[in-house]
Amino acid sequence: MSDRSTSPASVGRPTPVTNATHTQKPSGMPIHKYGRYEAVDIPDRTWPDRRITAAPRWLSTDLRDGNQALIDPMSPARKREMFDLLVRMGYKEIEVGFPSSGETDFAFVRSIIEEGAIPEDVTISVLTQAREELIERTVESLRGAHRATVHLYNATAPTFRRVVFRGTKDQVKQIAVDGTRLVMKYAEKLLGPETAFGYQYSPEIFTDTELDFALEVCEGVMDVWQPEAGREIILNLPATVERSTPSTHADRFEWMSRHLSRREHVCLSVHPHNDRGTAVAAAELAIMAGADRIEGCLFGQGERTGNVDLVTLGMNLFSQGVDPQIDFSQIDEIRRTSEYCNQMEIHPRHPYAGDLVYTAFSGSHQDAIKKGFDARIAEAAERGKPVDETVWDVPYLPIDPMDVGRSYEAVIRVNSQSGKGGIAYVLKNDHKLDLPRRMQIEFSRIIQAKTDAEGGEVTPGQIWSVFQDEYLPNPDNAWGRVQLRSGQTTTDTDGKDTLTVRAVVDGEETVLSGTGNGPISAFFEALATIGVDARLLDYQEHTMSEGASAQAASYIECAIDGQVLWGIGIDANTTRASLKAVISAVNRASR
Repeated sequence: MSDRSTSPASVGRPTPVTNATHTQKPSGMPIHKYGRYEAVDIPDRTWPDRRITAAPRWLSTDLRDGNQALIDPMSPARKREMFDLLVRMGYKEIEVGFPSSGETDFAFVRSIIEEGAIPEDVTISVLTQAREELIERTVESLRGAHRATVHLYNATAPTFRRVVFRGTKDQVKQIAVDGTRLVMKYAEKLLGPETAFGYQYSPEIFTDTELDFALEVCEGVMDVWQPEAGREIILNLPATVERSTPSTHADRFEWMSRHLSRREHVCLSVHPHNDRGTAVAAAELAIMAGADRIEGCLFGQGERTGNVDLVTLGMNLFSQGVDPQIDFSQIDEIRRTSEYCNQMEIHPRHPYAGDLVYTAFSGSHQDAIKKGFDARIAEAAERGKPVDETVWDVPYLPIDPMDVGRSYEAVIRVNSQSGKGGIAYVLKNDHKLDLPRRMQIEFSRIIQAKTDAEGGEVTPGQIWSVFQDEYLPNPDNAWGRVQLRSGQTTTDTDGKDTLTVRAVVDGEETVLSGTGNGPISAFFEALATIGVDARLLDYQEHTMSEGASAQAASYIECAIDGQVLWGIGIDANTTRASLKAVISAVNRASR
């Protein structure tokens, strides 16, 4: 009998590797310290067969949950910037603070009411603990509001009952019931008929609370509030700490939704945190399991690992053809404002909003994307419809970047944007300068060097001062080799431009001249006569306002004597602005 191992067919073959070779070994970590989450006995669960076909109600808690988690909580100005952003995006329920926690939150709530900043169809919400003096102060903050909700909470989980409060179930339930009565008492006493008043209750740490006890407390609260047609109650079931798989979270919501009395008058709200990294999935499955509303923050801001991300949730709906009823069409503006208000950067890989999420670095990916674009154009032409009316189906791109204000340029080339959106936001918001992405990176490094050297934060005024000094020489600060006096361009019959420039070069009045296929090209030739070797890499421009007298900003990326630098020019004349931008870059190269 022949030996199979030496047969011609097996000669040179590698030895097969079995799964047993890679058996995992114990980690040695102290797993005995941790218990498993409790499963829900609900064998006839229905949520796995459901789909989300309409947007839920949304509540943003950026100004409360999000703000309290910041190292440097928002100033009143940054709070107002965030509130105005949320209104512009279309959020109709916004938790604006914890007025009884201190004068700062109380004054902010009063300011947006007294200044008429709240549209009549927007409901503001304020949070309070279940203590009488805090409830009174909280309701007091809402005087004169059109639509307002008081959100009362108390901890119901066994660990808190045993360790923190040392109270019985009956005592914990009584706190919730008495707190509800006090909210009603002070609303009747302090608020006038101009205020449409609502109530929200949260059995805090719902994820750790026994389901039957959470139900008992919620029923006790409803017995006091008496929800009915036209008088809803919001019952918010927070995953204060995310403890289980999203599927178990959904089971808990289906169980509560089935067992609550007066369910038709209850808005069941989900408030996930992201401790296990699955808050988005937990929120989506909870909606499938019966929840009506989602509470969260833009980009997942919040304590520890954060609240659930409202941007990802909304855009997930959008990507499936469901209107989120929130406007994400300018995702970079939303991101920059959020970064400015929170003083925290958004990760470049963040879903939908990160700098790199629509960028393909791989050549094969880029090729597939290009072919997808070509196929879409061909399909539209075949059907005789505009391209934008065809179904989006492009490899590697779950949505059309144009729908969130991104261009296609970043899709087909390397994008090394660093995400310094806060600095870019200040320049655009305060000075109408929309820096190209690579210029943002360059300038952010300059600001970083300043903060490294001096420590502390950099104010918007300091940012602008550094920017002017770096890019915009003026008569009071006329640094650099070249200062522009005037320029004149003529075009011959061959389309060639001849540029004559009067300038000060190294302190002397000089006339420079050059020819090219445009004013910039001609200027580069003129600069070569004074020993400047410049090559254009990128050019962008935009107007800074509307009207015939509007200023234009030109941004030029140049290779100058081996250095790659950006320059900027601002002028009512676009040609002159572009020449100033070249001079800005040239002067920076010799600085």
